[in-house]
Formats: sequence, structure tokens, C-alpha cells
Amino acid sequence: MSALATARQTYERWIWPSNFEALPRHRRAPIRLVRMLMALVAEFRDGEITLRAMSLVYTTLVSLVPLLALAFSLLKAFGVDNALRPTLERFLAPLGSGSSDIVDKIVGFVSNVQVGVLGVVGVVALIYSVLSLIQKVEAGCNFIWRVRAPRPLARRVTDYISVLVAGPLVILAAASITASLGRNSSVAYLSQLEPFGMLLYGIGRLLPYVLYSIGFTLLFKFIPNTRVRFLPALGGGIFSGVLWQTASVGFALFAKNAGNVNAIYSSFAILILLLIWLYVSWMILLMGCRVAFWLQYPERLARGSYPPRLGAAEAERLALLTAATVASRYARGDGPTDVALLVHLLRAAPDHIHNAIARLVAAGLLVETADASDTSVVPRADLSTLRVRDVLAVVRSGDRQARLVPRADVPVQAVDSLLARADTARDNAIGETTLRDLVEAVPRHDG
Repeated sequence: MSALATARQTYERWIWPSNFEALPRHRRAPIRLVRMLMALVAEFRDGEITLRAMSLVYTTLVSLVPLLALAFSLLKAFGVDNALRPTLERFLAPLGSGSSDIVDKIVGFVSNVQVGVLGVVGVVALIYSVLSLIQKVEAGCNFIWRVRAPRPLARRVTDYISVLVAGPLVILAAASITASLGRNSSVAYLSQLEPFGMLLYGIGRLLPYVLYSIGFTLLFKFIPNTRVRFLPALGGGIFSGVLWQTASVGFALFAKNAGNVNAIYSSFAILILLLIWLYVSWMILLMGCRVAFWLQYPERLARGSYPPRLGAAEAERLALLTAATVASRYARGDGPTDVALLVHLLRAAPDHIHNAIARLVAAGLLVETADASDTSVVPRADLSTLRVRDVLAVVRSGDRQARLVPRADVPVQAVDSLLARADTARDNAIGETTLRDLVEAVPRHDG
């Protein structure tokens, strides 16, 4: 056996062991980390996230001035509307000394935005450009979390306005805490004493990582239109916060030594660097959101394509399990069942759950509710009237236009006759079984 084949076998045994779930936690953690790194490389190769990041760069350029004008107009109620310049300076600091010119231009543009002069059409266009940026961020996070339905319009407006207010406040709080620590007399005195000086120096270096991790955690927790658990959001937030702060330091060094860029693009070099930095920032956000998704659903770090392709039999089984699970919870008085819970209970891909729910809702077997952040469903009628054969027929029936009309020399009649006999035999076996029959057949577990 060659050395390459031996190395491949060792890799297969270590990364994809057959008894992975039986391994102790301290052995599963590094394997999961390696799988996650491999999956991130695959995401780059796939190109979907990079395309979304580039789209967000374009939308940012179009919406940046309206976004800042609206956000800091709302912040006037808090008396912190003068935080625009320090916020921009902190975000654009990796661009180097040339960032001050961009900050001056943006601040000037924002100052010239006068809502009273714009008129109704101008105000609507202003608000639309701002909401479109946040909507694209939500759409990117929803894509990563396999969520198909965006927020309802009313919730979208209120949630987006909350983001517009909370975002600058978080950045301002981070800058204020850092500045206060630097000006505090007690802190200055302690910094001259060892080991307090070294300790305070370390805290000062770590503080940006902590604050940005908190900011990204809040984004990953509340932006996707699904139920994100806190620990996965925290893991993704730490990943993005540490990576963003590290990337800002590295990008500052790159911008400082980018002589070739300055030589080629001259006065446009700072704009090129701005585009690159926006792209890097959006990539970090989307990758952190993906990490949070994998932490909540670690089984998605499996081999092969995701989601896996369902066969006809497994699609029928999933639809019936979905309907029976929703019916069982409703019969127990647990109320609506959302997609995140179905994914957890059935251990299925969110895409497959969304497909099953969409078909069952379209067929009138389930109905969506609007009382949760994720798609939630309940049975549309009494469980005694919802037949199993109707659930299975939802999967078997497709678009009528998709029915084949073969040529005359194809054995159509023989095939249709065989399938009809098979359907009759299955219908006889299923009979008039309803979802209530399935629910009552499940043993109850008290406690």
C-alpha cells in the first residue's frame, strides 16, 4: 500500500469515524472543528456566500448615506447624534490615513440630508433604500439558516427600526467604554503598578474582541427569521468578532503597504480599499452566521451534498411524520409546531421540512400561524377527519402539467395498470386510518 493511500485511510478514520456519536465529547470537539473548517472552504468553493457578500457591498454603497442619516436622526432622541464621526472612524480605521477623507465626505453627505426638503417621494425613497439593506442582510441570514419565509411586513418595519437604533448605540457604547477606561484617573494610576499595568493592557487589547463578539451574537440571535439558540449564536458571534477585529488589524497593515494599489489607481485607491474592506466585513458576518447554523445543527456537517436528496418513499415518510408530529403536539395541547422544533425532533434538513409543510399547507391539511418568529403550523381540521391517504397523496401528486404523455409505441397501459394495482393494494392496507389513529397509537411518557 502506498503512503498516499495510507494517509487517506488515516484521514478517513480520524475525520469520519463510524462510531462518532459514541466518542467522548473531548474527542468529538476537535473532529467537529476540522469538519467545520473543511465546510467553510467548501462554502468558498461553492460561491453562493461570496455572491451574497458582493451583493451586500453594492447595496451598502447605495444605502450607506440614507442609512446613517436615518439611524442618527433616530438617535437624536437619546442625545447621542454626535456619535456619527467616531463610529465611522472606528469602522473605517483599517483603511489607514486616507479613511479620514471618506469620513469627512460621508459626514458631509449625511449633514446635507434634510428630511423636510425631500418631500414625500424623497422620504419614501430614503426609507426604502435603508430597509432594503437590512432586508438583504436578513435574506442572507435566512438563506444560511434555510428559512424561506421573510418576516411579515409589520414586524419587518418595527424590527428594522430597532436595529437602526440599537446598532449605533452598541458601537457608541463600545467606543465610550474604551475611551472612559483610557481617561479614568484610577485606571491610569493602576496602569503604572505591576502586575495591574500588564493586566489592564491585556484587558484593553481583549476588550474590542469581546464587544464585537457581543454585537455579532445579537445579530445572529435576532436577524434570522427563525429560532436561534443562544449558545450557537454566541459561538458564531465569537467567531465573527475575533475574526473581524483580527482582520481589521491585518487590513490596516495591508492598506499601509499597498503601494501597488496606490500606484495603479492613484486617487481612487482609497475607494478600492473601501470596497475590499466592505466585502471582507460582509464575508465575516455571513461566515459567522454559517458557523452558528452548524453549531445548532452539527449533524449538517456530514459528508456529501446538503441537503441530501430524498427518494419518493422517504419524502412520503417525512410528510407523514411531519403531519403526525404536528397533530400529536396539538392533541396534547402544546399549540403550534415550528420548523426549528420539527428539524430537531425529526432530525431532518430544514429544506425538507419546509417542502413538506408547504405541500401540506397547500393541500389544506395544515394551516400556518403568525404567532412565532419561525413558520409554525397546526392541523387545519379535526384530527379524525385528516386521513393518512390524503397526506401521502400530497407527496405523490405534483403539477398536473408535469404528467407525461408518452408516444403510442410506449407500454403506457401496462405501466399504468401495474401502478394502479399497487396503489389499490396500498389504499386497502391504509384504509381510513386518520392522524388521530396515529396519535393515539403513540405511547404516552409522563414526566
